[in-house]
Amino acid sequence: MSTSPLPYKLIATDLDGTLLRSDDTVSARTRDALAAVTAAGAAHIVVTGRSVAWTRHILDDLGYEGLAVCGQGAQVYHAGEHRLLTSVTLDRQLAGIALAKIEAEVGPLALAASRDGIDGDVLVGPGYVVQEGPLPVVPFDDLAELWAAPLNKVYVQHPGLSDDALAQVAQESAGGLVDVVMAGAGVVELLPLGLSKATGLSLAARRLKVTPAETIAFGDMPNDIPMFGWAAYGVAMANAHASLKAVADEITTSHDDDGIAVVLERMLTSV
Repeated sequence: MSTSPLPYKLIATDLDGTLLRSDDTVSARTRDALAAVTAAGAAHIVVTGRSVAWTRHILDDLGYEGLAVCGQGAQVYHAGEHRLLTSVTLDRQLAGIALAKIEAEVGPLALAASRDGIDGDVLVGPGYVVQEGPLPVVPFDDLAELWAAPLNKVYVQHPGLSDDALAQVAQESAGGLVDVVMAGAGVVELLPLGLSKATGLSLAARRLKVTPAETIAFGDMPNDIPMFGWAAYGVAMANAHASLKAVADEITTSHDDDGIAVVLERMLTSV
């Protein structure tokens, strides 16, 4: 890491609802602000719930060549080298028990899962609603297919419960077996126990020789709470979930109104 006159040496940004606007693009203003802080000696790191397979095209489009934390902290990926540096997988037996415990409380769930690896498929089962867009998925009908290869996470949906309610029931009934996060609309995930964005960010920061005290983090969802807890300063977007706003040091404008750029430009003018 080069010496930076900025108050923070590491800028950690979530992707969806944070760095990306509603149309899945990054504004010119935000690109310019990130370029300016990196030119001033800071590092930008993407920290996303998306798997590498669902993140690579965005990083390539940005011309991003640094480290990225993907899969809710499970994967540390070197974008410039297109190489997976670390990966944590879900214990499939424990995940199966966890699902059974949750379904015993709320009835059948619609399921999806993210397979491990740089090209890991996202499997989608019957009834699971995927956000419209260009992200590739592989449908499955037989539950055995879900467990056939190593996974980073399992996604769950319920036909009647809200995301927050489902996440709460999942945590209460299976929280000793897996970690549960709500990462976006319709996105409740079961993760390896103890895994979070903070886990992956700490690994990546160690490689960059940067400490939590030198880190500012931006996010919008409950899965960003551990990252805010790890970083010295947490900035929630105006569109963020109430639980993240409650623990944020600052609330900026929305992802559609250049919320990241607003804060970074202020940092640059204060130098």
